[in-house]
Amino acid sequence: MASELELPPEAAGERLDVLLAQTLGSRSRAQRLIVAGRVLVDGAKVRKNHRVGGGERVVLDDTPEGGQEPDQTAPTAPVAAFGIAWEDEHLLVVDKPAGVVVHPARGHREGTLAQALLGRAAGGEEPWRAGIVHRLDRNTSGLLVVAKDDAVHRTLKSAMAAREIRREYLALVEGRPPARSGTIEAPIGRDRRQRTLMSVGSVADALKDAITHFEIERALPRATLLRVRLQTGRTHQIRVHMRAIGHPVCGDPEYGHAGLFGLQRQFLHAARLAFSHPVSGEPIDVSSPLPGDLQAALDQAARQGSRAIDD
Repeated sequence: MASELELPPEAAGERLDVLLAQTLGSRSRAQRLIVAGRVLVDGAKVRKNHRVGGGERVVLDDTPEGGQEPDQTAPTAPVAAFGIAWEDEHLLVVDKPAGVVVHPARGHREGTLAQALLGRAAGGEEPWRAGIVHRLDRNTSGLLVVAKDDAVHRTLKSAMAAREIRREYLALVEGRPPARSGTIEAPIGRDRRQRTLMSVGSVADALKDAITHFEIERALPRATLLRVRLQTGRTHQIRVHMRAIGHPVCGDPEYGHAGLFGLQRQFLHAARLAFSHPVSGEPIDVSSPLPGDLQAALDQAARQGSRAIDD
């Protein structure tokens, strides 16, 4: 059958056959279809070693020929680990460990959460990340919602765009913000000097509106535990915004200072998801406790002498 999909911007530089292998089950089958002219990129045939620019429209005709079954060779990479915080026949809320990449991209072609969910998740125009509604950075742990069919995926994506899905994070940041709660409104774009990073202000390109709300959960001598709520969902948003106000996320190797309180990653955990069920309309409210490494870092920070926030 023929299918259409749009390549995500982060796929830029990847080989087309590698990307299609996530859908077709094997790279060799993807190459055969490309060579046979059954894959069109923006309406044109391409070579099997074609590298994509990101954002192209791909039309794929993978109808079996001669009655033969398609090659469904199983991937050889280890299956990504994940937990299930909530599930029914329409969707699941995944509890993602740190270190797991959500979907295939440059440098992370296999062993992703999207691949681990093959056969369980569905929906959306990109088969290699079927069912994925939103994402978390590789070293951010916690909750994300995944659809099991296309209608549910569309509804959840619309709810996300309408800011009807509440996403709360726990973040340990350096120092202490000047107020118990606050809102950061600072557009975010690609940093002009370091293209793998994001930034705010004049040093960034293609700025997009970004809004982050925070409130203090616990004050520590050198750090503060914040509960952070995203109103928008830009790449690295919390990490960039916290750095912008002078309180980077503890342990962040890219936007802060690595190794604080024994951390091997940034102290950022997607702790709560709350939304209306896309089919029944019933409220869903799921929480995830801090994983062991973040709890240990928090305990280490607290041993240095915590004090209560004044009411």
